[in-house]
This record gives sequence, C-alpha cells and structure tokens, in this order.
Amino acid sequence: MKIGIDTFGCDHARSGLGTYLLSFASCLTGSEPAEFELFGAEIDRFTYTSGQDIGFTAVPVADSLSAQRTWHFTSSNKFSLSQKYDVVLYPAPERVLPISYKVPGIAVVNSVLSSLVEGKKDWIQKIQIKRGLFKVQKIIAASEYIRQDLISHGIDSEKIEVVYNGIDHKLFFPQMDLDDGEVSIKPFSIKKPYFIYGSRLSGPEKKHVELISAFSEFKKKTGLPHRLVLAGSDGDYSAMVHKAAFESPYASDIFLTGYFPHESFPQLYSGAEALVFPAENEGVGLPVLEAMATGVPVACSNSGALPEIAGDAALLFNSNDLSEFTDVLERLALDSDLRTGLEKKGLERSAKFSWENTVSQTIKIAENLVK
Repeated sequence: MKIGIDTFGCDHARSGLGTYLLSFASCLTGSEPAEFELFGAEIDRFTYTSGQDIGFTAVPVADSLSAQRTWHFTSSNKFSLSQKYDVVLYPAPERVLPISYKVPGIAVVNSVLSSLVEGKKDWIQKIQIKRGLFKVQKIIAASEYIRQDLISHGIDSEKIEVVYNGIDHKLFFPQMDLDDGEVSIKPFSIKKPYFIYGSRLSGPEKKHVELISAFSEFKKKTGLPHRLVLAGSDGDYSAMVHKAAFESPYASDIFLTGYFPHESFPQLYSGAEALVFPAENEGVGLPVLEAMATGVPVACSNSGALPEIAGDAALLFNSNDLSEFTDVLERLALDSDLRTGLEKKGLERSAKFSWENTVSQTIKIAENLVK
C-alpha cells in the first residue's frame, strides 16, 4: 500500500498544522506495513523528512494559498493517479483540499468546522471544506469534540474516526532546571517567574486579549513579580493583541516572542510557573499535553475539546469571566500544593498520548479503506 501525504497548507512546519505533519512524519520508521511518500512545494523537500528515508515529490505550484487551492481543484487527482497512490492523507483540509477524489482520501481535521465556515467571507474556503469533506472517503477527527461538530454539519458519522494527536516524549519530558533566575533560549532571555501561553495570534477565540486583561488584574491585585509570555506567530488578530499588551499598565511584564521554534518549547515550558491556555472552541489543544509532559501545571478553558484532552489533570476555568480567570492565575502563583498535584496528574495524563499510536491507528484506517 502506497500512501501519499500532502504537505501543502502546512506553513512549512511553522504552524499547528505543520507541527502535526512534522511530528507524524518523524515517527515513520520505514518498517510500517505501508510505503509513504510526501508531496508538495520544493522548499519543503527536507522540512518534514530530514534524516529519514521517506520519499518526496515536488509539485511545481506557486507558494501561495490561492495557487495551491487551484491545483487541488484541478490537478491533484491526476497527480495522485500518476504517483500510483492507494490512499492520500490530507493533513491540512482547513486550507487545501480537493473537491472530488479519484484516489481515496483521508482528511485529518484538527480544527472545528464551525469556526472555519461560519461568518467567514472566504467562499472558496467554504466550498473547499464543505464539499471536500462531504466527498472524502474517510475523516480522522483529532477529538470527539471535532467529530460531533462535523456530524452537526451533516457529515456522515460512519466515515469519521477519532485519532488523538500524540506527543513527542523524546522532546517533551521533565527537564533539569539549571538556572533559577531566567530561561535563555537564543535570542531570548526570559526572567522568571512567568506564565506561558503558546498559540498563534490568529483570532479572538484564542483569548489572548482576555488573558492580558486577567494578567493585568492579577498583577494589580497581588503585586507579584510574574511575567506573561505569549509565544506564537503573528496572525489575523496580531494588531489587537499587541495593542492590548501595549496599553496594559504592566506592559513591561508582557513578552511576545513572535514565531517560536517547536523544538525550543520544552525549555520554555519547563521554566514556567504554569501553562495557561484560555482558547475557546479549541479542537485539539496539543500544547496542553506537551506542557503536562514537561511536568508543568496546566490551566485551560472549560470549553471546546480541552476538557476532553486534559481530563482531570488541568485546572479548568471560564476564560470569558475576568474574575474567575484572575483567580486562576492567583491560585497558580500562590498554591504550591495545587501546582504539585497538577504536575503529577499531568505527567500521568500525557503518558497516554504518543505519535507512534497516532501513526499506527492512521495506517489501520488506510488499510481498511483500500480493502
């Protein structure tokens, strides 16, 4: 069985979708009961396959979303047939996806469909997502929350299977803290103590502005020396987040890193007082598990898939309630017993997730599809 993996739409591994593909590909050892081949832009020839014996075929398409969408609409079927793929895996259906299939396809959905199509002006994206997902042969949903959202949009429940994202336990594990005063990750030097939130500044649902407000109230109320580190690439909501940080009375204690390499997050997490993840309507929330795996206490929103992913290992809160949000920060800062309990539960919870399991389950779904 030959499985093609579409790298288009994955932002050259500089976004959540790219991180998914990077992590998935890193667990392809060559001993699987399937042959894998990646395809996409020439610039990504070694982005996801460095040090691994995985084939890659470059497709001569401009490095723009519109050009890549057009290729998926008009040429992807011909390409997949020519490469003799038995199945094609689409890790970024939120961005690029065919609207018909001559080779069976598996769409990996890591986002909530409702947030992608409702109220958006991008009609091409709406057509691509709705028609493409309705016609694709199989859908892997990264959480039960995503699965239920897909079903609510009329997609056949029988073709949707839940396969959770994994964690790279070789990268995310409790680390020795050699410096009590600061964390140095070139070109950054971040003073402790700090709360960390790792997420792209992509929209209001990420709740960066609400976090800044709660942090400001926390600082005003407690006078503690904590800082707030927002680690994530700029997106459509960047201007609003930067404005909120600049206007905060505690702007000097708010640090926006911009794009932050995935391989540097373990060190950033390990130096933090806690990970605070306030996003609502989140479909995956992988940073929650990654922080848990490094032994860091986690507090996250009580909405979306986060309660499903975190289980009882995180402190859940309403990110739209400023008073409750502020109280959570205060408890994380002052209650050492709470932090110790969350650290222990987080390590136990995160141990249940691995990319090896994700790859294995995906291969089984592909095998069943081509029987």
